[in-house]
Amino acid sequence: MVEVSLNKIIMHESKPEQAIVLKEKNGQRQVLIVIGIVEAAAIKMKISNVVSPRPLTHDLLFNVIEKSGMSLVRVVITKLEANTFYANMELRVNSKKLISIDARPSDSIALAIMAKAPIFVEEDIFRKLQFLND
Repeated sequence: MVEVSLNKIIMHESKPEQAIVLKEKNGQRQVLIVIGIVEAAAIKMKISNVVSPRPLTHDLLFNVIEKSGMSLVRVVITKLEANTFYANMELRVNSKKLISIDARPSDSIALAIMAKAPIFVEEDIFRKLQFLND
């Protein structure tokens, strides 16, 4: 697994598909993941520290996680299959048990930003889709 950080959000007002670029923390490789416009907007709000007057979906889920005695330990983008990315959110329950939940990468990344949790991408994905930093 490769630890990454969110490097860029690419938004197109005229297209439903948006993208995020994840860059490896200790290197120059990057990978682009296509996401929906709602998810891109949510991630942009989180990194820009924009607070909604009422909780949005990611805020709600983050609050449920915290109030339930869980914490987001990390996000792992696990595979690419039929042009669809898959991810797991790893949660610690009551400071003890670790559980893994299947999730979309875009939702997982939004929550990781909120929780200040690390994001990882499986090496296989980097090998298939990497491009170097410009």
